[in-house]
Amino acid sequence: MVEHLGIVFTEIGVHHVTAEMPVDERTKQPLGLLHGGASVALAETVGSTAANLCVDFDHAFCVGMEINANHVRPARSGKVVARAEPVHIGRKSHVWSIRITDERDRLVCISRLTMSVVRREEQTQ
Repeated sequence: MVEHLGIVFTEIGVHHVTAEMPVDERTKQPLGLLHGGASVALAETVGSTAANLCVDFDHAFCVGMEINANHVRPARSGKVVARAEPVHIGRKSHVWSIRITDERDRLVCISRLTMSVVRREEQTQ
């Protein structure tokens, strides 16, 4: 999905992960606007990556439980930038806020992603 949509990670910070995605023929809906599903795929990509960077991957991994998104402004061209920041990082779940903005830093989409932390020993049961 990441490769198909042209998502590129641009920054991994202490408390955030940032990626950008082009608004082009791969990510637009028939009316020429950024497809809401592409925005959600971008949000889940940066949020789940951020969550998995917060766990000891030898012992656990994170998977999506729920995602929602509010599409507040259309994007027609250029690129959009998604920034995931933690709302809650717990032992069993994480909640991430993902803001997607256009090239003029205007909010395009706001999303919240809930991740489940799965212990590797639980996976085999």
